[in-house]
Amino acid sequence: MKKLKYYLTIITLCITSISYALTCYAESASYQSPSATAPSFTEQININQSTAEQMAKYINGIGISKAKRIVEYREKFGPFVSIEQLKDVPGIGQSILDKNAGKLRL
Repeated sequence: MKKLKYYLTIITLCITSISYALTCYAESASYQSPSATAPSFTEQININQSTAEQMAKYINGIGISKAKRIVEYREKFGPFVSIEQLKDVPGIGQSILDKNAGKLRL
């Protein structure tokens, strides 16, 4: 009888340990640190002050060539007065504005 209690205690401890380990693993697997995810921007990027490199990095759908076009447009015509004005830049359309809704600011 003593051995049975001993084995039941061991089995209970093993089950508890495994259950705890699985819970910890499940929590860590579902956690994504902010740096591990694509910018889910709580921050915004200022299209009147950002460099082409910054825009290429943080604006979805914008590579370095489109970002350079934005900077060139800004240098030629002055600061943007609305986010919609980005559509005047060749290669920038409504879909890019939609992908970045809430990210872009003046």
